[in-house]
Amino acid sequence: MSHPAPRISPFEQIRHTDDDGEYWSARELAKLLDYTKWNNFVDVIQKARLACETSGHQPSDHFAESGKMIPIGKGGTRRVTDWQLSRYACYLIVQNGDPAKKMVAMGQTYFAAQTRRAEILSDLSEMSVAQQRIVLCDQLTEAHGHLAQTLDEIGLDDEDFSPFYGHGWVGLYAISYRALQRRRGIPSDETPINYMTPQESVPNLMRVQQTDAKIVRENITDADAAGQAHFQVGRIIRRALQEMGAPMPEDMPKEEHIDIVRRKEARRQQIEAEDRLGLWALSPSDEEDPA
Repeated sequence: MSHPAPRISPFEQIRHTDDDGEYWSARELAKLLDYTKWNNFVDVIQKARLACETSGHQPSDHFAESGKMIPIGKGGTRRVTDWQLSRYACYLIVQNGDPAKKMVAMGQTYFAAQTRRAEILSDLSEMSVAQQRIVLCDQLTEAHGHLAQTLDEIGLDDEDFSPFYGHGWVGLYAISYRALQRRRGIPSDETPINYMTPQESVPNLMRVQQTDAKIVRENITDADAAGQAHFQVGRIIRRALQEMGAPMPEDMPKEEHIDIVRRKEARRQQIEAEDRLGLWALSPSDEEDPA
């Protein structure tokens, strides 16, 4: 199946790389976020630095003050203050920016999704694939429960839930929920979540969590607006996957049902526990020399 050429996020278009890795210029980010006065953006940076320190991180690891030359009249240049920002710094900046600015709102979703993805992958790095599937399935179930509570609190009726979730699936998968079930041979009363690889579960978890956060952050109370927000979050995450060259979610394989994985993992852990207690050691009669 062919896919359209990926559309590069404006936040990725201004990303720089050097020998130390990736970074963003605060001057370029300020312009993208529609801050016309640098001093106003500096206030946002300082709030983000404080949030970084409060969260237990070293601000100097994420905010490196620098300078750049800008052109002035008659062919001259002038040195101005700039900052080299990590992805996490950008995340904190957009979280502390003016949500009334359209690009700030987009940045909140984009950098939150990217940052959360890195956190999830870090947490899962030392787990087996089976353990990853179980943990992510549980997290997805919990996130869906929290989102459902949010939808109930903003006044959505039961009849609104199906189209709301449908928007999110189309945003991320570019096909409908039912089409995905048919494509993978999943019964109509079963959720695709039970058959997902970890690589597919991670963007779905981000989709649910970031939609929940967006609805609360933007005080969305209308069913149509909530559905559109769900679609937008799903589409942003899809574009991020395209930019990274990752397989599209709809092309990922159908795995063994999660209930089977849970039973196998429980049995494996039981055997390991019994082995540590010596219950699988040979009996004295087994150890005797048959000769």
